Amino acid sequence: MRIATTLFLTDETIRPVRLAHELEQRGFDGLYLPEHTHIPASRDTPAPTGEPLPREYGRTLDPFIALGQAAAVTERLRLGTGITLVAQHDPVDLAKQIATLDHLSGGRFTLGVGYGWNVEEAADHGVEWTTRRALVRDRLALMRALWADEPTAYQGPFGSVRASLAHPKPVGGAPRVLLGGAAGPKLLAEIAATADGWLPIGGGGLSETLPALRRAWADAGRAGEPEVVPYAVRPTPGKLAHYRELGVREVVLQLPAAGEAEVLRTLDDFAQYL
Repeated sequence: MRIATTLFLTDETIRPVRLAHELEQRGFDGLYLPEHTHIPASRDTPAPTGEPLPREYGRTLDPFIALGQAAAVTERLRLGTGITLVAQHDPVDLAKQIATLDHLSGGRFTLGVGYGWNVEEAADHGVEWTTRRALVRDRLALMRALWADEPTAYQGPFGSVRASLAHPKPVGGAPRVLLGGAAGPKLLAEIAATADGWLPIGGGGLSETLPALRRAWADAGRAGEPEVVPYAVRPTPGKLAHYRELGVREVVLQLPAAGEAEVLRTLDDFAQYL
């Protein structure tokens, strides 16, 4: 089972170059980074972790720039977002960012996709909250048109693109796409329709949910198995053994949003799981 990591990189934490170097040297498989463009100081949306919202949410580095730095100083470390708020991006620009990072890293990028939780943040990007899921699906389809081998037009309910010359291309045609979110029939159907797998935060309840995800996958006519990557996991030996028994091939462990010394101490502790 591959052991990757995640943390909120900020202007106050360990820096991405140092972290990426240490992860690769120690044998960790990957680094996933979250995204928030900003956190409105006045909001009605409750924090998913409970109030007060942790300080790091409002100080998060841009994940694509930070992952670009990580790619430049590593050779095998996989890179991902956990997650990209696709609804808050121009899809043409985002497609270029993703393709460039995947190209420059030699195909090491995974696109973790989320719908978001902060209504006020999304509103500042012009996102209508009730249609954000459909918007994400539309933008993924538009980006895939730009990643296609031949110039491909796309016309969707929220956006369109002409058949275009758009290079570089992601290695292998498109990056791996993992959709985040809480389990439910709608989410599982959306994973089967638009993604390569699921990025469940915390990884709880997989024994009950995996059969339903596999049924949705089969109902959608998808071959093989959906990838399931438990994310932001607080590890224990028993928990990771349980994931292995379920057939999970990758898990993302939660690092603290802290300075270099604390993060490296945590990596020393997590080395037992490699």
